[in-house]
Amino acid sequence: MHDAGELILFRDTENGFLSRLAQLRAACGADTFIQTKTSDTKQETRQLRLQCVSDYTALIRDILETSEKRGFSGNLWQACLTGILVYNENAYSRACEIRGAVDGGINQAALHDVRILMEYFRYDFSDIEERLGVSLYSLIRDYVQTDDDRRLYSRRVRDRIQTLSGRLSAAETPEEFKADLDSFYHDFGCGKFGLHKAFRVIHREGETQCQIVPITNIAHIRLDDLVGYEIQKKKLRENTEAFLEGRQANNCLLFGDAGTGKSSSIRAILNEYYDRGLRIIEVYRHQFKDLVDIIAQIKNRNYRFIIYMDDLSFEENETDYKYLKAVIEGGMEKRPDNVLIYATSNRRHLVRETYGDKEGDIRQDMHTSDTVQEKLSLSLRFGVTIYFGAPVKTEYDGIVLGLARRAGIDMPQEELLRKAGSWELSHGGRSGRCAQQFIDYLLSGN
Repeated sequence: MHDAGELILFRDTENGFLSRLAQLRAACGADTFIQTKTSDTKQETRQLRLQCVSDYTALIRDILETSEKRGFSGNLWQACLTGILVYNENAYSRACEIRGAVDGGINQAALHDVRILMEYFRYDFSDIEERLGVSLYSLIRDYVQTDDDRRLYSRRVRDRIQTLSGRLSAAETPEEFKADLDSFYHDFGCGKFGLHKAFRVIHREGETQCQIVPITNIAHIRLDDLVGYEIQKKKLRENTEAFLEGRQANNCLLFGDAGTGKSSSIRAILNEYYDRGLRIIEVYRHQFKDLVDIIAQIKNRNYRFIIYMDDLSFEENETDYKYLKAVIEGGMEKRPDNVLIYATSNRRHLVRETYGDKEGDIRQDMHTSDTVQEKLSLSLRFGVTIYFGAPVKTEYDGIVLGLARRAGIDMPQEELLRKAGSWELSHGGRSGRCAQQFIDYLLSGN
């Protein structure tokens, strides 16, 4: 059996499973536990055996822990190895993501790795267990998983990995094994961007480059689930679809009253268009300095990325918006065709303005028109602006009725609307959020 260190393209990143197995097999080699007559050697052999048992137990435990976190079932060893293949980004997997099956030297390097990986994939731990006198592989060979949604992977991601694992286990030749990988990478992509919808940005201690990490718990809301605001949803759909189809599209600003569905609309388009290659990266104001780095990491990927900024606004004395302006549009480097910026805000102009800006207070600024233009210039970089206003009473009543019908609430319409009116008077006024909170209150049985 080959050593994991012989792999050219694929790296052993999944808790070091491949390298740990290779080391364990070497420690349990044919001559390791030969019985000798001297007491000192017997003691050494006994200690080595105990260490090998401990290492093997730790390997099985980590396979179980990983599989429980990710919701795997069946042969957990094969599922974990499939996870390594799915998340491994290298020259071969990225090429397949864009073009499908590839030829040339990279194809030969991939076949070299596949031959090694097939050995590990089909390994049943029998030689280790025979030499150590233990039986643990049966615990992970036909594992039954509990149905629990609180996993690191969504059910969709887990099912795709499990399906690929079954296909790889049935492959009879390295060429067939590789063909299954080719198809998977082309259909779903590779690495975190291939299987996840949404991401956030973090800085790990000691690292200068920011890391883009998946968000695994996302509300499964769709645009049709948002009652009302049909014109706004239509504009958002049209701009997003143009972006996905490679046509000209604009940065988009959703602004207006609180609780009217701006942020929910962004989450909804992600769920709506994920299967067409849409991904969203959420960026907070304190991370604007990372935007250049973020764009550099995603500009050559085979996906369409929306960089999403929620509740975007700046006070008069804040100047971070100037940096953001240059990144959005105005720097020397052209924005990649696969990147757009969507933002939500309660302010149309994003940067707070004062009467002094327009009245021309000479003590503040000699060129007041320049000051106004400077503050407006950020919002003007969003080519599409969509206004979400607070609903009038008839619109609010329509939202309440629609949500109540969807929730299965059986209450006379007149009574329902009367209670909804009383609710909004004491809960911040009419809005989609207020209507949803009212329906949740009724469903709670209070």
